[in-house]
Amino acid sequence: MTEREPGPAQEVAEAWDALVATARRTVTDGLVVGTSGNVSVRAGGLVLVTPSGVPYDRLGPADVVAVDPVDGRQVAGALKPTSELPMHLAVYRHTGATAVVHTHAVHATAVSTLVPELPPVHYMTAALGGTVRVAPYAAYGSQELADNMLRALRDRTGVLLQNHGTLTYGDTLDQAYDRTAQLEWMCRLWLTAASVPGRSPSLLSAGQLAEAAERLRGYGQRD
Repeated sequence: MTEREPGPAQEVAEAWDALVATARRTVTDGLVVGTSGNVSVRAGGLVLVTPSGVPYDRLGPADVVAVDPVDGRQVAGALKPTSELPMHLAVYRHTGATAVVHTHAVHATAVSTLVPELPPVHYMTAALGGTVRVAPYAAYGSQELADNMLRALRDRTGVLLQNHGTLTYGDTLDQAYDRTAQLEWMCRLWLTAASVPGRSPSLLSAGQLAEAAERLRGYGQRD
């Protein structure tokens, strides 16, 4: 007797468990406070998203929230989807993303109020596609915010949202989360270096970032 292939229902259930674990991690690692921030992932032809205003430690297998990736119509779950659904859907419609992480990380949000883009203080800038831009402010949950975010995200995998927070995406939840953590770390690094009186942080050139990007393509273990 052969084993049955996992069906869409199992795929969605496993993806939901992974999404909830990632959302809880944003709280544990101090990237969000309370119910701020949100996470989404593609699974079974749907987009699973965290619900609006519900603490992540209260979410269980029966609390799946899913929307149609094309029109955003809710197709599963009784809980209301995150108010930032327009941003998540914009990423899925215009990139090859499988997962999206949005946070209100402190250092990244601070940087978003100071400069139009995060200065390239570290070679991990290359892991996000280049210097991370700041999307102009717009009210949370609005289509204007989603549009501003998408323009700033062009050719990048991460963006700062002015006076708001961060958004990153990836091929997996782990990759999207790692990019969020790296972005917050680089923002903290720049703020720390820039705070030294009478000194300015040295920045990497476009050529140095290009070299780093090439090296990063071969980084890590092979399958």
